[in-house]
Amino acid sequence: MGEDKPEGDSEGVAVQVPLQPGESVAAFDASFEPPYGWVVCIAMHLINGFTWGIIASYGVYLSYYIDHSIFPGASDLDYTFIGGVNFACAMLCGPVVNLFVRRLGTHVPMYCGCIMFAGGFVAASFATEFWHLVLTQGILVGLGTGFSWLPATPILPQWFNRNRSLAQGIAAAGSGVGGIIFSAATTPMIHNLSLAWSLRITGILSFGVLFTACSLIRDRNKKIRPSFKAIDTDLLKRYRVWLLIVYTFFSVLGYIVAIYSLGAFATSIGLTQDQGGIVITIMNVGTAIGRPFVGVLSDRFGRMTVACLLTASNTVLAYAIWIPADSYGVLIFFALVVGATSGVYWGTIAPLCAEVVELKELPSALSLMWVTVSMPALFSEAIALEIRRPHSSRPYLWPQIYTGLVFLIASLFMFELRRQKWGFSRERHR
Repeated sequence: MGEDKPEGDSEGVAVQVPLQPGESVAAFDASFEPPYGWVVCIAMHLINGFTWGIIASYGVYLSYYIDHSIFPGASDLDYTFIGGVNFACAMLCGPVVNLFVRRLGTHVPMYCGCIMFAGGFVAASFATEFWHLVLTQGILVGLGTGFSWLPATPILPQWFNRNRSLAQGIAAAGSGVGGIIFSAATTPMIHNLSLAWSLRITGILSFGVLFTACSLIRDRNKKIRPSFKAIDTDLLKRYRVWLLIVYTFFSVLGYIVAIYSLGAFATSIGLTQDQGGIVITIMNVGTAIGRPFVGVLSDRFGRMTVACLLTASNTVLAYAIWIPADSYGVLIFFALVVGATSGVYWGTIAPLCAEVVELKELPSALSLMWVTVSMPALFSEAIALEIRRPHSSRPYLWPQIYTGLVFLIASLFMFELRRQKWGFSRERHR
């Protein structure tokens, strides 16, 4: 633990970045937030919206694939696998993306990601067999997300200190806004145009927006000189890094089930497919509204404190509201609230990493988090489907219990991380 060198004595304090020979103190004034940082924030908002926001609307496609048996022989579990592949491929390519950024700079991999993401949707529109869908809407879209989103994620904290969590919250809210747009638009596009044209329109729009947003991204790597390591083994020797890794693992286990199961759960209690689509849209409304608010709370009360409390609150929501939910109104309320709280990880992970490691180590630390995310992202919804009881009057009871439990475990690890941080701060004050 002695290797840990947090930037300050408490959550949200100024970042102390070591100076390089010949560089002035002004170059690393952590309290100074250049105005262009807000342009980067909006660009990240758009990137989140047209990658994760679109992926979050996969529940609409999932419901359509299952109800219409688009690919004969494919099971419900097979279709769920597509959503897991999106997340897993996006996260697993983190170490590779770091190597590309180190050699080619920030923009080259991001532009490649734009092409892969859009190409995945366009190619999926021509799929005639299930494995075509895995390669296109699964793997290619996932790689496109990773290559366009991962290089930009460590950049936003470079521009902010005092408002770091607020900026991260605004950027992360883009996934909610994108989710609202595409959750609401996908079903009408499928019904009025066709499944193929819905996929093509999504790909074409995403390419235009992502290319523009990626062009607006500017890094401060020349001043901060971050370390872009595929896997930084030195970080793995630190107790607090491991606490954050385990928090990541369990938090994402619960998050995936929460966002991917709501549409199917809606139909399981007698609601229509259209109503299930509305539930997913409302969840994304909660994400869009909640994440900037979470950012404000994090800057005010501490990032670890807020992450711990909100993660624990998801356990309460799952057990007190989701399990007994049996009506459209209750499910709408649950979707709105859980949309704001279940994705707290995505709105806080970069600032949390910046609390645990030095700013120059942030890309390498985030790479570890992305690799960690890949496994729960790939298997969590599959686990939920396997433990559900399709012929029961409450088929999703066990997935609901499972979701609440993994959120509780995640919150306990974040509580321990917060305790470690505060204990280290008190020792330094003595």
